[in-house]
Order: sequence, then structure tokens, then C-alpha cells
Amino acid sequence: QVQLVESGGGLVQAGGSLRLSCAASGRTFSSYAMGWFRQAPGKEREFVAAINWSGSITYYANSVKGRFTISVDNAKNTVYLQMNSLKPEDTAVYYCAATISKLPVADKYEYDYWGQGTQVTVSS
Repeated sequence: QVQLVESGGGLVQAGGSLRLSCAASGRTFSSYAMGWFRQAPGKEREFVAAINWSGSITYYANSVKGRFTISVDNAKNTVYLQMNSLKPEDTAVYYCAATISKLPVADKYEYDYWGQGTQVTVSS
């Protein structure tokens, strides 16, 4: 059974930084790609960033490009999302997800497994 556990969320002022972690277990993930999504109150879950398991291919939403960095530590089975220059509009619950597609994709319906989410709140 695949388990994805996010951590690292919290409250930060605008302009600050946070690093989210997603610990993956229950499977060999070398054939998976991983993604981060977010959902603000009253809005649909949206794509943030994705990466293949080797870390050689990354993909970002335009809204976070240049501010967020996704990375993977294969030895720890952990995916990270480094978030810099945070804005109030980045406030949301952030979810980690895994897809059996080897290539990182933005479509949430392509993802097979999801974590429980971690809250990120950016104050102005």
C-alpha cells in the first residue's frame, strides 16, 4: 500500500520561505513521477510542480515558476518543495501525489495516490 506523508507546512509572512516534504513508502518508486498540488478554500485543486523519480525532469505551474523548486532524494524516498518569495495567494492546503506515469504531468486525474495534505498560510 502506497503511503505519502506531507510535512513542513505552517504560517509565514509574505516574502518568506517554507520547505515541504513528502515521505513515500510502500512501493518501489523508480517508475513513478511525483507532484505537488494545492487547494485553497472554495477553489479547485491545482497543479504546482512535478518531477520524475530520477529528478532529471521537472515541470512547474506558471504561477510558481522561479519561486518554487521541486526535488527528490531517492535514498530517502522523499520529495521536497522549496517555496521562496511566498505570497498571500499561495495560501492553501498542499498535497503530494504519485503517478505511475514515468513523466511528470500536471493533470490531477493522472495521479494514483495522494497524501493527506499540509496547510500553508502566508500572511500579508
